[in-house]
Amino acid sequence: MLRLTWVQPEDLLGHELHQASQDGRAPSAIASRWRAAGGPEAPLLAGASPTPASPYLRILAKDLLDELADLPSKLAEHEPTSLTKIRTHCPDWPTQPGALSAPVSAPTQARLEAAWLGRAVGCLLGKPVEKLPLQGIRALAQATGNWPLHTWFTARGVPDDLKTTYPWNKRSAPTSLAENIDGMPEDDDLNYPLLNILLLQRHGRNFTTADVARLWLDELPAGRTFTAERIAYRNLLTGIDPPRTARHRNPFREWIGALIRADVHGWTNPGDPAAAAEQAHRDATLTHTANGVYAAMFTAATIAAAATGTHDVHACLHTGLTVVPPASRLAQAVRHAVRLARTTPDFDAVVDELHTTHRAYHWVHAIPNTALIAAALTHADGDFSGSLCRAVSGGWDTDSNGATAGSIAGLLAGDPLALPDRWTTPLKNRLATSIADFNGIGFDTLAHLTHRETRRP
Repeated sequence: MLRLTWVQPEDLLGHELHQASQDGRAPSAIASRWRAAGGPEAPLLAGASPTPASPYLRILAKDLLDELADLPSKLAEHEPTSLTKIRTHCPDWPTQPGALSAPVSAPTQARLEAAWLGRAVGCLLGKPVEKLPLQGIRALAQATGNWPLHTWFTARGVPDDLKTTYPWNKRSAPTSLAENIDGMPEDDDLNYPLLNILLLQRHGRNFTTADVARLWLDELPAGRTFTAERIAYRNLLTGIDPPRTARHRNPFREWIGALIRADVHGWTNPGDPAAAAEQAHRDATLTHTANGVYAAMFTAATIAAAATGTHDVHACLHTGLTVVPPASRLAQAVRHAVRLARTTPDFDAVVDELHTTHRAYHWVHAIPNTALIAAALTHADGDFSGSLCRAVSGGWDTDSNGATAGSIAGLLAGDPLALPDRWTTPLKNRLATSIADFNGIGFDTLAHLTHRETRRP
């Protein structure tokens, strides 16, 4: 039987029970019914359990998913999803440019190329160790003298028993270890920025969430989606309209997927974090709610501040927090991470504390990963290599965290020539993708396309 990741109702139920306990619902009675019927726990790493459920369990899982959706949340008041309510919760919501100062000019193509390259480099660095536990990442890097992490992972010199205990990501290792990198391979962390370039080209800044949905159905292969995006895609195909696509039997709606789609919204709104956050919100609500949406808004606003080239990373991260409800779990996690990074010299100690604090969350959840990104950028003071290496070395969703940290740090660096050759040369100015006609495109061309969208009204 074909077992697709992230879609079987019996697999979704376990994840939804976790989500319910984290977002303030009371799922214990429903959890007891599921376990009494012999229902399995959520898969730990991938999205499909190895054994198919009985027809009875599958029907029960669907019913319980719907019952869980109807449970009230005690956190709902402090963690709204609608933009209007989010804004009312944000007392420091940023002003529009021009209201108090002169309009900000668009970033140069060179700055945008550095951001695209940074996103690719950080993603590629994290790909071979995605899904590995923190101790495995450290052990593999230490075995080759690459700790603290400062360059690409390699299998050369790693003892066989260590590779058996902590196997590389089987899909990524053939294209992402130092000995076999040959251009930038396809990854969803790069596919979504490409889609958002298409989104702006076709619909402009006033695109709707429905425009995002139609674009995905036209241009995004279903097999290239994961977690919340795969569930929303499935929902669209069954006739469910956004924003209900984000909620219907979607336990991944606070995971990291919307965050990795946010960069273009920030790049194309330099000096206007409010507009960047609003665009990210319209994009994110196809698939996400509450903290999953905030992670995208935070990232977009941070990048919009960085795109001006006039702020350091600390000011940019502070700006990002102005579009996140202060009482939300995500805002609390980011503030905690930044404080840790500012006061703890040893970044391994920062990471250990973050993993202890967020141990209840799945490794793809937006809250711990956003906190780690903020900590990495803060601790490295925005330095390019330091930021992406810290983000990847901290574990969890390594390629996504490396991509976002690399994007922000590359933007701050301001020019591809400011990025070390060891990172950029292996990419060969070539990106593989299954999106539209972008396969094989160069990062310089992507910078040109992005720059053009910053100037479009």
